[in-house]
Amino acid sequence: MTPEQVLSYPPRVLSQEQREFYFEHGYLLLERIIPEDWLERLRAATQALVERSRSITRSDSIYDLEPDHRPEAPRLRRVSNPVEQHPVFWEYCSQSLLGDIVADLVGPDVKFHHSKLNFKWAKGGEEVKWHYDIAFWPHTNYSPLTVGTYLYDCSMDQAPLAVLPGSHKIEPLFSQYNERGEWTGCLSEADLAKLDLTRAVFLPGPAGSLTIHNCRTLHYSAKNLSDLGRPLLLFTYSSADAFPYTVNPIRSKYDQAIIRGQRALWAHHDPRPCLVPPDWSGGYTSIFALQQKQAEKRAQR
Repeated sequence: MTPEQVLSYPPRVLSQEQREFYFEHGYLLLERIIPEDWLERLRAATQALVERSRSITRSDSIYDLEPDHRPEAPRLRRVSNPVEQHPVFWEYCSQSLLGDIVADLVGPDVKFHHSKLNFKWAKGGEEVKWHYDIAFWPHTNYSPLTVGTYLYDCSMDQAPLAVLPGSHKIEPLFSQYNERGEWTGCLSEADLAKLDLTRAVFLPGPAGSLTIHNCRTLHYSAKNLSDLGRPLLLFTYSSADAFPYTVNPIRSKYDQAIIRGQRALWAHHDPRPCLVPPDWSGGYTSIFALQQKQAEKRAQR
């Protein structure tokens, strides 16, 4: 659906002003919108996954571990596909007000794509460099968006998500391959120099706040050097008429599940081209591992 078509439907949760802001700037921050009972259940489920990680000694398709992860002192970068690791995450993804909020931004027919639980562990949680999401999983249109839930308070000290307003409108998309044709999963220093990063907006928020960014919106988060870690639960949804071109890097049995409305009989094709990533069919861990690996290669040259 086009933004104009989406806005023609009456809003369910958001105001019309919030919807228009999203389409103009490419992001939203909704503070304290998730009820405490959901937060308590999500925190307990998250802690259960952290406890399970104590028996994991190396990163795999589910757990992406920091190098100094230990059974007595877990340090995670990501849990992939949390909707299949604990039932509370799928309940929240599909049955909470998230679906209605997303419907206000993509149209009444909403489809699930993937989920992840990112961690910024205390005193060193990894940086995520400036990047687009859509280049990891291109679709027939640019309706996909990612909703982040702060399970605990996230202050500026804990490296909150940052976005570059209006970057979803930049044409053409910047490449996330380097000059040698290697996938880096982030923008090059040369391309970053073309942007006014002083315009970046940081999105801290109290527990129960949501960050929402469009799949074309450039975003970033710094290292967490504070004494407090912060998990960020992320769900990616799209309009039902958006179909992926490539293998989903974070595969799930719920991929393409309809969350609201009904399945689309026609695909909507946006005429603007989209970068295609490498073949993920051989496996994928996380953007943390990918970007850190590229940084190590640069350091060795």
